[in-house]
Amino acid sequence: MLLVAIIGLVMTVAAVAVAARRVVWLYKLATVGQPAPERVEYAKANVGAEIKAQLVEVFGQRKLLKWTPSGTAHFFVMWAFFILLTVYIEAYGVLIQGGITGTPDFHIPLIGTWPVLGFLQDFIAVAALLGLIAFAVIRVRNSPKKLGRSSRFSGSHLGGAWLVLFMIFNVIWTMFLFRGAAINTGNFPYAGGAFASEAAAAVLHPLGEGVNEVLEPVGLLLHIGVMLVFSVIVVNSKHLHIFTAPLNVLFSRRPDGLGAAQPMRSGGKVLDFEEADPDTDVFGRGKIEDTTWKGFLDFYTCTECGRCQSQCPAWNTDKPLSPKMLILDQRDHAFKVAPYLMASEEQRKDLHQDVLALLDKPLVGEDGVIHPDVLWSCTNCGACVEQCPVDIEHIDHILDMRRYQVMIESSFPSEAGVMLKNLENKGNPWGMSEMKRAEWIEELDFEVEIVDDKMPADTEYLFWVGCAGALEDRAKKTTKAVAELLHIAGVKFAVLGPMEACTGDPARRLGMEFLFNMLAQQNIETLNEAGVKKIVATCPHCFNTLANEYPQLGGTYEVIHHTQLLARLVDEGRLTPITPVEEKITYHDPCFLGRHNKVYAQPRDIMAKVPGVRTQEMHRCKDRGFCCGAGGARMWMEERIGKRINTERVDEALTTDPDRVSTACPFCLVMLGDAIAEKKNSGEAKESLEVVDVAQLLIRSVKGEPEAEPTAAS
Repeated sequence: MLLVAIIGLVMTVAAVAVAARRVVWLYKLATVGQPAPERVEYAKANVGAEIKAQLVEVFGQRKLLKWTPSGTAHFFVMWAFFILLTVYIEAYGVLIQGGITGTPDFHIPLIGTWPVLGFLQDFIAVAALLGLIAFAVIRVRNSPKKLGRSSRFSGSHLGGAWLVLFMIFNVIWTMFLFRGAAINTGNFPYAGGAFASEAAAAVLHPLGEGVNEVLEPVGLLLHIGVMLVFSVIVVNSKHLHIFTAPLNVLFSRRPDGLGAAQPMRSGGKVLDFEEADPDTDVFGRGKIEDTTWKGFLDFYTCTECGRCQSQCPAWNTDKPLSPKMLILDQRDHAFKVAPYLMASEEQRKDLHQDVLALLDKPLVGEDGVIHPDVLWSCTNCGACVEQCPVDIEHIDHILDMRRYQVMIESSFPSEAGVMLKNLENKGNPWGMSEMKRAEWIEELDFEVEIVDDKMPADTEYLFWVGCAGALEDRAKKTTKAVAELLHIAGVKFAVLGPMEACTGDPARRLGMEFLFNMLAQQNIETLNEAGVKKIVATCPHCFNTLANEYPQLGGTYEVIHHTQLLARLVDEGRLTPITPVEEKITYHDPCFLGRHNKVYAQPRDIMAKVPGVRTQEMHRCKDRGFCCGAGGARMWMEERIGKRINTERVDEALTTDPDRVSTACPFCLVMLGDAIAEKKNSGEAKESLEVVDVAQLLIRSVKGEPEAEPTAAS
């Protein structure tokens, strides 16, 4: 046993040294990036929330368990890593004690002979083995060779995945070899419970006592050796996530990576645009070393599972953006140029020309690491972030690269430039006069208070109408419906009218952070001077910006979406739907209302209270809802690649054979309406089909007014 102990310990020291060297290398590479002190500060200040995140996301596997059976298989394989640590404690105990005393009968103090632990070890090992079989079947059935880009594994490093499955299998069978032989030699610590090990012992028993005495130390060394080789493989592969996933979850944004876009930072500090200098400050991400250490942690943690890719509206409509490949391409590039990034000035002179050539490769460009079409295909819908089981924040990566392209390179789709000029000059994306913002009021039969200086004392809400709600004809119907409903319910509200300007959401999501800051500060000044405390907004983009992003600049208000307020008014009996609306309706979740702000129930609650409405969910709904294609400033960019996203969504809506498609966002209203019009022209949709806001359904029932017949113009 002394020789066995020496061999085992030498193997351990060698493997730990190799793995540790790689870990140090990864740490040095990550710290080449920009600091992110806000991540550490939040984790320290919110210990309770972080512990909950670890329990729910890491140990509870909440996101993975949404995907069965793969989530269930992963749950058992992951827990096998934790529980089988006790087997390795036993293995090293046998190794060391056997080497010292010559008697390999070690057991863990206090619990080491408890049959329940022996049962648990065997159960989780068998469950992990079944999980491996499930993984193999899933990978074969979803092979990219068979399914092409429809496979969520398309673009993943498939060889490494199969190698890791093989190594886990080796961990399990060597464990049963070692334990089965130990039972036959009388060195096993458990008198019962370890059912699978006992079965292995029964298989090995006919070989005789002498063979089992040899198999025990051989199995022990194999079991330890496999684990050591596996550890080295893990820190050099995508399965590094075994160690980095808890860290990535720990330092992820809370409540999650959706909601607010993060302000621009340089050197860990929020940029002050009055003092910022592009020559000395970092403006977004122009090269890989502009990535924060949290961004590098995202690179290390990507499991290549492809859940983000399978949910991405751009990828699903044949566009080049794969959120998974966006992360992997940056990771691979970072690894290739790492020798330069981590080298001193003297060392850089001696680097290979291949590394130096890679430094000239732009991060974004026609021949860059990321193609511009990838960058500009993103709608910021958040499906990737929502589905990622290890909390990678893909949108943050995209926004940082967009910021550099827009603010430093002035490189972005030309039609978006028109939108930016309109925002700067007129305060709205269409370049219309600010005086037109109040014209919708003239079409109502009651007065709407327009704030002149201060909010009237008896006014409860400022109604933030938004650019679309004030200036786009289809969205104005929602605005008028909400205003009427608030009037009927006796809710006192006022509007800013010409004093309202775009919240800046399109500018920020495009990457023009400077313009966003300008618009936001202008609006915050207006709101604060007027004494606004509570805001109701119909546009989820305005809602998200006002509620989640304006506090970054000192504008903190109580913001509510109109569906939240209307649902409450219905519950309180201040609005009573009476007239039946005998229609079959399918509801489309706006991304910035649903995934970004978790408002799923209230729009559905409103429809459930309207008599006669029959609802039918689309296949992709709620947290798996499919984008309309307008987010991320895509509303003002042409969609030239692949199938139009709004067309894909309407095709899905048509499978429910609806009389109406409802939503709760003016952007969605416009995008889905355009796609429905195309379907009508081609004869693929009935002429009576329309897209309406939930508020329009409610006002029909509350007022008892029949729906006007659609005209050719509408």
